[in-house]
Formats: sequence, structure tokens, C-alpha cells
Amino acid sequence: MKTLLSQGVDEKTKRHHERILLQKRAIDVVGRQKDNMKTTILAREDIRLIVEHIGLDTIMDEMIARLTKSFREFDKENTVIPTREGFTYHGSNIGLLEWMPAMQVGKAITIKIVGYHPSNPAYRDIPTILSTVFVFDTSSGHLLGIADGTFLTALRTGAISAVASQIMAKPNAKTVGLIGCGAQAVTQLHAISRTFEIENILIYDTEPSAMKSFPSRVSFIDLDRLHIRELSLPDLVQSADILCTCTSIGVGDGPLFDDMELKPWLHINAVSSDFPGKIELPVALLKRSFVCPDFIEQAIREGECQQLAKEEIGPDIVELVKNRKKYEWTQQQISVFDSTGWAYEDQIAMEMLMDRAEELGMGMEVEIESISEDPRNPYHFISEHAQSSILRLEERA
Repeated sequence: MKTLLSQGVDEKTKRHHERILLQKRAIDVVGRQKDNMKTTILAREDIRLIVEHIGLDTIMDEMIARLTKSFREFDKENTVIPTREGFTYHGSNIGLLEWMPAMQVGKAITIKIVGYHPSNPAYRDIPTILSTVFVFDTSSGHLLGIADGTFLTALRTGAISAVASQIMAKPNAKTVGLIGCGAQAVTQLHAISRTFEIENILIYDTEPSAMKSFPSRVSFIDLDRLHIRELSLPDLVQSADILCTCTSIGVGDGPLFDDMELKPWLHINAVSSDFPGKIELPVALLKRSFVCPDFIEQAIREGECQQLAKEEIGPDIVELVKNRKKYEWTQQQISVFDSTGWAYEDQIAMEMLMDRAEELGMGMEVEIESISEDPRNPYHFISEHAQSSILRLEERA
């Protein structure tokens, strides 16, 4: 029979062996990680091939489904999302460059760098919004992936409007009004056409050329069942069941229209308030509406919610998705989704893109970080390369 002393020694030895085993496993993980310290780059051509393979409708449907599922399962204890920060500049070419971070504790950090320059289409023939998305491993800080965020930003902004509309808009909504016929209007219409049986599309833009070219830009949608009409701004606002405002209105130039009599069930996706002092909707309309922000702290600072007191703002989109039945009553009154753009949406969109890229073998793997055999010597990878070159030359000789 073992004595208590020998049992204690055995337990101590067992714990010692367990610690050694855990250390070996940790070393193995680090070793494997070091052998695979490459960054996946998804450029424009990669994204084109992914979307071409999957199809525009399928990728929009997947984006809507992933947003809905992620919001339903949102865990604020393990998700950290600060409000975005950045640089703004004024003058002849007003613009901003912002960083939008989101962290899943113990998993990954996604950071989107986004530029907003409303003069781009007219003066540079490039989109108003340009962005790039980065994903980092939280255990090591290793850069896992880089992708163009211009397409992803447009896609997820359209998709989140569809998510909000499914909860707050009248289920049998037939008429969509679009104020602003630029790039974002395309994905707004695409997303809503995937979730509602739309029959009428009403459009308005201060640029006649944007309205004229809009039908050709949405020709991938089944236009046989859709009727696109140009309307005056007041007539459009009063005729819509779902209204999407996606303009480049300047700071201090809002609102787009005065408060007026509207359909009592009108749902509005207010997409373009992303700057202090930049608004699209009249405050009187907001005060008589159910207002749901995507990210309340950010919306109060730079969304439509900057016009309201906190007690006048409703729950955020996560609350509505988690408790959809509870908020079905909003379908019978005027509602507003204050869509300022949330970094959590970018994280979900990037996850989808990385998953699809891995599945299809897309993207280029690059060793961006200067990692060498000696982690304590920042110059070692240089001498290491030089030694390899000398060896190669000697072998040739």
C-alpha cells in the first residue's frame, strides 16, 4: 500500500509531467505557426473570381444570412468594438480617413481603413469610398490577411439595410425609393430585392447623369418585374414603402427634404450620415419615428442620432435581431435605421471572404513580416539571406 507521502510525490510527478507536456505542445504550436507565417492577400482580381464563381445573388444572400446569424449570436463579453477614429480634412477636397477596429477575444482583430472623398467620382473617376481590411491573430499579432474593402463595404452596407428592413418594414412592401443613385444605391437595391417582392423603384439624384445610368448599373437584377421611375424628391418620399438615403450631402447642408406627410408604415435606411454635422433626415421626422442605430455611441456622434437626445433613440440593431418578434409592431409605424457603418459588420464580411477564398484556393500568400530563426535579432533575416546566397553561389561553383 502506498503511503500518503508516496501518493503526494506521485501527484507532484504527474503535475510535473503534465506541465512538460503542455510546454511541448505550446512549442509545437509556435513551431507550426512559425512555419506558416504567411499573409493571404485578396486583391481586386481575387474578389472578382470569387464573386464570379459564387454569383452576385448568392454572395449577397450569404452576407445577409451571416449578418443576421452573427447579430443573433452577438456576445458583448467577447466582442470589443470601439467607435471609429481618424483624420478629417477640409478645403476644396473635403474628406476623411478612418480606422474601424473590431476584436473577437481570443480569436482575431479586424481593422478596416476607409477613406471617404465625395469629389472622387467627378474629379478622379474613382469611387467615393475606398478601403482596405486587415485581419490579425490575437495570440501572436501575426497579420493573417489583407483584402480590398471597397467591394466589401458596399456589400455589407446594402446587406445590413436588408436585415433592418426585414424587421421594421412592412412585409408586403412593393415600392423602394432611392435618394442618391451612386455606388451605394446599387447594393441597397440589390439587397432589398433579395428580401422583398419589389415592383416599383423610384429614384432621385441631383446629378441627372447618375439617374440616367442607374438602370444599366442594376441590370443584373431581374428588371422585367421592376419599374424604375425618376421622380421629384417630395413625390418620391411620399410614395415609398422603403426609402434608402445614400447621398454625398455636405456637412451642414442637410436635411435632404422637409418633414411631410408620409406613408404611416414607411421604413427608412439612412445610410450616409458618417460625419459630425452631416445629416440626411429632418429632425421633426426623426422625433416621430422609431429610430434604431447600428452602433449607438457612433450614431450619436456622427449619425442621424446626433440630432436626438439619448432617450429619443430606440434599441440597436443587435437587440432587434435577437428579439425580432418583440419589435414587429414597428412595421406599422414610421421607422428609421441609422446606418453609420459598424466595424463588426466588416469583421463578418471579411470572415466570409476569407472562408470563400480558402474554399476556392484564391489569394496570394506573402511573407510580409521580417521573421527569422533568431527572434531576438532584428537583423538576422538579412544575414540569414546573405548566407543562403553565398551557399547557393558556392554550390554553382
